[in-house]
Amino acid sequence: MKSPLQALVDLGVVPPVTFPTDSRYYGSTTLTYVAPTGETITYLARRIVPQPGSPNFATIATHTVRQGDRLDLIAANYLGDPLIFWLICDANGAIDPHDLVAVPGTVLNITTPQGVPGASNA
Repeated sequence: MKSPLQALVDLGVVPPVTFPTDSRYYGSTTLTYVAPTGETITYLARRIVPQPGSPNFATIATHTVRQGDRLDLIAANYLGDPLIFWLICDANGAIDPHDLVAVPGTVLNITTPQGVPGASNA
């Protein structure tokens, strides 16, 4: 049995989930599971966090964490948008953003998005 929301998506009344271009999940696919009861459940496909230090990242700066730092503010400062803090998470192999700013003195790599080359003078 389909959920009412899924039925509306199937009918085209409610658009399928799409993520904005600044989302960590932009371009991710959704999968569907049909439960033994017949209920259709749509879920986000697994996303693997990229390996830090990968040549797919171009480092544009580093940041040494200070007491009270917040990742959204660091992203706003270096990348111009607090909502793309997840780029810093990816570049540093973090699943939980709070882990990156938990210990003062930690050095964070600030990079371009995976696969985007950095400035030639970076």
